[in-house]
Order: sequence, then structure tokens, then C-alpha cells
Amino acid sequence: MIRAKLVSLLLIPLAIIAACAPAATPTAAPRPLIISAIPDQDPEKLQRLYGRLADYLSTELGVPVEYKPVTDYTASVTAFKVGDLDLVWYGGLTGVQARLQTPGAEAILQRDIDANFHSVFIANTASGLQPFADPNGLIALKGYTFTFGSESSTSGRLMPQYFLEQAGVTLADFEGETGFSGSHDKTIKLVEAGTYETRVVNEQVWKTRIESGEVDLAKVQALWTTPAYFDYHWVVHPSVADNYGPEFVEKIESALLKLDPATPADKEILDLFGANKFVPTENANYASIEEIGRKLGKIQ
Repeated sequence: MIRAKLVSLLLIPLAIIAACAPAATPTAAPRPLIISAIPDQDPEKLQRLYGRLADYLSTELGVPVEYKPVTDYTASVTAFKVGDLDLVWYGGLTGVQARLQTPGAEAILQRDIDANFHSVFIANTASGLQPFADPNGLIALKGYTFTFGSESSTSGRLMPQYFLEQAGVTLADFEGETGFSGSHDKTIKLVEAGTYETRVVNEQVWKTRIESGEVDLAKVQALWTTPAYFDYHWVVHPSVADNYGPEFVEKIESALLKLDPATPADKEILDLFGANKFVPTENANYASIEEIGRKLGKIQ
């Protein structure tokens, strides 16, 4: 009886200590990985594409993944620079701009079509312009109204302007002020409507819109396809390795590389990207884009 009382007395302080001890701190939820892309197409199409990709990456990476749209190309580069975006789908020029402004950022993957990408010059059929095979045929565009896509687009402005200047055509040679529509979808419609007689468009968007029946080929036609150049690619922010661990970038690469067109769900994502697969890339592949960007004053 005495022993039982002693045990009871000893247990009382322990119970008091346990009651006063702070509760265990719950494990913090992982920080969402923020993905984004330059707004080169219709916002609804981009929301559908990157919403599905975010769901896929969330499952593969084991962390929440969120898609954050941006208002324009410049906003995308700025948001990446300040760390608001972790993984961004950039065009050649914006990818270079983002990496130059964000030391340590890396180009990691591109589509199978991006090492040999092209722009397509198109025209309203009422303009009387005819298709041509030689780049010097661009001279025929002098005196017509013309619009680019975004001012910072690789396929909708930078490379087309480079090929125009190679053929001896300057922006002053077009009738009126050169336009900038903001996206490839909008510029196709502007030419189709006759608002501008001619323009240049991303080849992948052009082909995709034709296949889906969204282009009236009685009103707009292709004139010339440019030589190949490197374009779109994924760029990862250097803080990703700090926030998620040194091997996390490899996990992102593996998740995107394993997308398989033989799997219906994967094929749906790849089809929205207009690709059969993703392949590795690196910063050095865009050296010529940087050189041209500096020559045309798009990179200081």
C-alpha cells in the first residue's frame, strides 16, 4: 500500500510536466511549385494546357504545383527574376533574357520540335501576294501593312525581323506603323480579317490552328517558312534547388521526359504542346538567339 502511494506521488509531477509541454509542431506543407509560360496563345488554351500539366507534376513530384498566368512577355521575365515563378516555358529570346537577369537559371528541356523551329510569313489572299521559296522573296512585302506578334516573341518578332533585314527589308519599308498583336492566335485573325495584309506566325501554332479548322484558308495563306532556329524551352529558377533539395530539378526533368504519347493522359498534354516528347537542352543552345537579340536591340 505504501509502495503504491509512492508510485502515485512520483507520477503526479510527470503528468504535470507532460500537460505543460508544448504540442508538437505540425510539419509545414511544402511550398507550391509555381509554373508559368509566356502568353503566346489564347489564355483559355494556356489555362487548359498548364492546368493539366500542373496536376500531372503535382502527382509526379509530390508537391503542390500551381500555374500562374502573366499579362505579357516582359512581366514573365520580371516575375521570374524576383522569384515569383519557379519553372517557366519561354521562347528563345525571353528564355535568354530571363537567364541573363537571373544568374544560375538553367534551360533544362525543350520539345522535340524546338531545335529546328520555324516562323511562317502569311498574307491575306486579297493582298495579291504569292508564296515564294527564296528568302529574298521577302522584298515583295515592302509597301504592305505588316504585324508581328509580341514585341519579345522569338518566332513572332525576333527571328522574322532578322530574316527581313537579311533580305534588305526594314520596318520603315512597310505601309504605316508596324503592328504588335501580342499573340500568334490574334495575329492570324488580324490577317484573316484584313486588318493587316501580311504578318509572321509561329509555325507550330499555324499548323495546329489549320488542323483544328480555325483558319479560313480562303482568306489567309502561307508565303514562306524561315530556316530553322532554337526556340521554346523550360527554364528553372536557381532557388528551386534550395527550396526543394539539390535533386529536385532532376525530378522535374524526369517527370517531363517520361511523358509518353502511348499513354492517353500523357498524349493529351503532349498534343497541347504540339510535341511528341520533351528532350534535354542547355543554355549554350541559345547563343545565336542572344547574339541576334543584341544586334536588334532586344538584349542590352
